[in-house]
Parts: sequence; C-alpha cells; structure tokens
Amino acid sequence: MTKRTAPPFQHQAVEDVFAGYAPAVRTALLVLRALIFDTASKTAGVGQVEETLKWGQPSYLTPATGSGSTIRLDRLKGDDRGYALYFHCQTGLVDLFRTQYGDLLHFEGNRALHFSIDDTLPTEAVRHCIAQALTYHLNKRKKSRSHKQVIPQVRQSRCE
Repeated sequence: MTKRTAPPFQHQAVEDVFAGYAPAVRTALLVLRALIFDTASKTAGVGQVEETLKWGQPSYLTPATGSGSTIRLDRLKGDDRGYALYFHCQTGLVDLFRTQYGDLLHFEGNRALHFSIDDTLPTEAVRHCIAQALTYHLNKRKKSRSHKQVIPQVRQSRCE
C-alpha cells in the first residue's frame, strides 16, 4: 500500500477509534483516510472535509459546501483482515461503482466497498469512487438545474 499523508485527526474520539483497530487493519484504514483527504483537496467544489464519528465509525462529510454524501470507514466485523468504505444506501453510489468497477472491486449490497489487507488496493478506482461520493449532491444539483432548463423548452415546443 502506498503511504499517503493526511491532516491530523480533527477529534480525539476519531483518533481513539483508529487506535482500537488491529495494526494491519489500522494501516489500511489510514491509507483510505489519507486518500479521502487527498481526493477532496484535488476535486473541484468539495471544500474542506470534516472528520467525525457516525455510528461509531470514522466519517467524512462536506458541511461547508454540502457537495457530498457521507463516507464512513471501518473494519469488517468477523473478518480480522477485512475493511470497508461505507456509503449512504439510498444514493445509488454503490450501484454506480458496480457498473464502473464490477470486475475490480468487491461490494456489499448497496452500501459498501470491501477490501482485504491481503490484496493491493486499486487506488485509482477507489479514488474515483471517493470523488463521486464527495460530489454526489453537487452533481445531483447540476442534473436538477439542467433538467429544469430542458423541461420548459420541451413544453413550449409542444404548445407551438
């Protein structure tokens, strides 16, 4: 796994959760954490990422811009070599990732990407998935605006 730098922990409680992971899983999760911050810094419209705990899991949000959907990470329960990135199950993000990377990534339903410390992290695919999650609401708003612009034109052309 490639070492990435990430900012210091924003809350002691988050740092404590990381400290509680087994060393190999902690290292893998720290790589994902760094990848989230690195991707956010290189993705237009995301802004600053806030790190907090949700459901006891390290979670990453974009409160300043509202651009993204929350990303959580954690170890896999019952699998001392597994870890995951979790996404809101009602966003459709995991289904999108499955169509893009179904041959490369491992999925849990409509909510997670699973990884093993025994495998090489497919960094660029995961980075792309993270970027899409961090811009989920931003992209949804763009689609909504373009859809609103198209509808009046269609109605006008039908009335003429």
